Amino acid sequence: MSWIELSLDTTPEAVDWVQTLLAGTDYQGDVQVTVYSQADSRCSQEPETLVPEWAFTICLYLPYDIRVRTRIAEIESVLSPLHRTGLTTELQAAIVEEKSVPLEVLTPLVHRIGDRFVVLPGDIPYQPEAADELTLRIKTSLAFGSGLHPATRLSLRLLERHVVPEIQALDLGSGSGILSVAIAKLGAQVLALDNDRVAVESTQDAVERNGVKQRVRVMEGSLGGGSALGHWMGGDISDHISTVQGAAEFDLIMANILARVHVALAEDYRQALRQTHAQGGRLITAGFTTDHEAEVTAALTAAGFTVIDSERLDEWVALAYQL
Repeated sequence: MSWIELSLDTTPEAVDWVQTLLAGTDYQGDVQVTVYSQADSRCSQEPETLVPEWAFTICLYLPYDIRVRTRIAEIESVLSPLHRTGLTTELQAAIVEEKSVPLEVLTPLVHRIGDRFVVLPGDIPYQPEAADELTLRIKTSLAFGSGLHPATRLSLRLLERHVVPEIQALDLGSGSGILSVAIAKLGAQVLALDNDRVAVESTQDAVERNGVKQRVRVMEGSLGGGSALGHWMGGDISDHISTVQGAAEFDLIMANILARVHVALAEDYRQALRQTHAQGGRLITAGFTTDHEAEVTAALTAAGFTVIDSERLDEWVALAYQL
């Protein structure tokens, strides 16, 4: 059987964007992510002085049938904004007789984030290199990606500094579940909350996969006024989504969500946090770029929060606040 192999090279932050955008199409095939090599790249090369620092090559495979032109056009359309903004190369197509299975696919990538976190795909064997490493095993999906998105990476770095054992934490917009697992492995008790049913299932899978069921409770719902905002990414949610009021219930809130939702929930964050713990109420916000930083910070400052820490990567920013 012949296949159409679609390939493109990406920057580190674009890997999850590619998979998230593909989730909006009918593509159900393999997504092969390998370490970029200029010699092996299937994509056309620009002059060396113009080439960004590509980190990964992504390959997709379509059956070579009567629908293939339409399907290529659809995928090219949804991914073209990434190429226009310099995050990927242009999509390339080639006819192949069998799917390529490079060594890097057979030996999946290991990602180190911060001082202690190691993100691993699925259940691959792994031998820790240090006694204090914390492994986060995530089942990669088109809906939530690999954990490489800048907002996730920045959140992990701040969590590493601000989570202390036995605090009560809320992971709002839990998505893949990677941040809920990270908080639990740092020793906290976690409520993982998301208003998307697929996200709730993904979080539950991550919790079980990482052996932290005793520390994480997964729930479909939202915090305070978040229920009135509908699905934050424009999808469908249950008619009667649960609402967590959280009156002085949490020592730390992790919220990796859209800027407009942070702004809308500023007062809910304040009411949900308590200051009985020695470090006071902490809030970590992520999921937005510097274009929205002033807007988010203004809303949270008005609600009584003070910025105490930050992490930045290109245009992405994550901020830690204290109440």
